[in-house]
Formats: sequence, structure tokens, C-alpha cells
Amino acid sequence: MKFSSALLSSTVDNFARLPGIGKKTALRLALHLVQKDPGLAKALSLSITNAVEGILECKQCHNLSDGPVCHICIDPKRDHNVLCLVEGVRDVMAIEDTSHYRGMYHVLGGVISPIDGVGPDKLNISSLLSRICQNGITEIIMAINPTIEGETTMYFISQQLASIDIKISVIARGVAFGGELEYADEQTLGKSILSRRPYALDAHLVHSV
Repeated sequence: MKFSSALLSSTVDNFARLPGIGKKTALRLALHLVQKDPGLAKALSLSITNAVEGILECKQCHNLSDGPVCHICIDPKRDHNVLCLVEGVRDVMAIEDTSHYRGMYHVLGGVISPIDGVGPDKLNISSLLSRICQNGITEIIMAINPTIEGETTMYFISQQLASIDIKISVIARGVAFGGELEYADEQTLGKSILSRRPYALDAHLVHSV
């Protein structure tokens, strides 16, 4: 693409760096903001700046938060004895949309993937173990995407918890193997949470981590 404006070219290039945004879509967005809705452009710029500078990571569950502790962790109406393990913040949002879960969360920040250089030390596992020991957690629900890496992560965590008297469960297979929680429909995901089953340490799931 050739542009008569270097500023427009820069804006298009930056939009195109976003996931799922190609050059043509980036151009359409940039032209809309510049030509038809400059007010939205200024509001968007301000909200993005405020988000980048103001959003924090909850010191308890590692979810995104406007303060040191997120609104879920401080909600007295939720069950603070049940902890749902997820890969990322988008999984928290997906489960919350089902309205079928009223416990706590713990965001791992990914899954164990030796090929990608991601070991247990790069995930929020140590803080998980500390949280379980200190807060009297009675059940862990492993709502991790059903992939090979996800299974490896669940197995590793269950090994770390083997000496602790705690119920470990995994969401029912309403979510297809290889699928991602955030793309599951609310009804399917909600039923998967409600129909969770005990997690068993099967020998065939052993992976080197």
C-alpha cells in the first residue's frame, strides 16, 4: 500500500500489528477514526493509555485488576474454599460468563511446554501452592485447555499436590480435546464446570517436565 500521509501509514502499520488485523482492515479502521470519528479516536487513545498504565495483576490470583486485589478475590459472597485453575485471564472471563461458578480463580499464565521453553518455574505454580496451604482451599478445579500441554500441566500440578489433603477435579469433557475454553459456548462450558469429575493420576499421562 502507498500512502500520501506518513502519519496514516504509521497508524495503519500499528493497527496491523494487532492479532487478527490485516492491512486492509487496519486501513479501514484508521480511515474511519481519522475521517469520520476523530472523537472516538481520542477516546480510544485515552482508554488504551489508561489501561496500559493502570491495569494491575491481582497479587492473589494473577487476574487483571484495577487494584492490588481483584474484585473476585475480595467478594465475600463467593466460595473462597474452591479454586479454579485456568491458563489465562480470557478463560476467567469465559467461565464468569456462564454464571455457573462462584468460587475463586488462579491464573497460571500459560501451560508447561518444553518445546517453547516454558517450564513450571515460568508459571504461577509456586504462588498456587502457597495459596492452597495458607488459605484452607478444599478443592482445586483444573479448567485447563484439553491439549497435550494442558494435560502435562495438570499432571505436574497434581503431583505437587499429592501430599496435600485436597480434592482435585477436572472439568467434564464438554470441551473437545485440543479446544480452547474461551471459544466454547456458555452452556457447554457451564455444564463442564458443574459436571466436573475427580482427577486421577494415570501412569500413561507421565511427561518429562
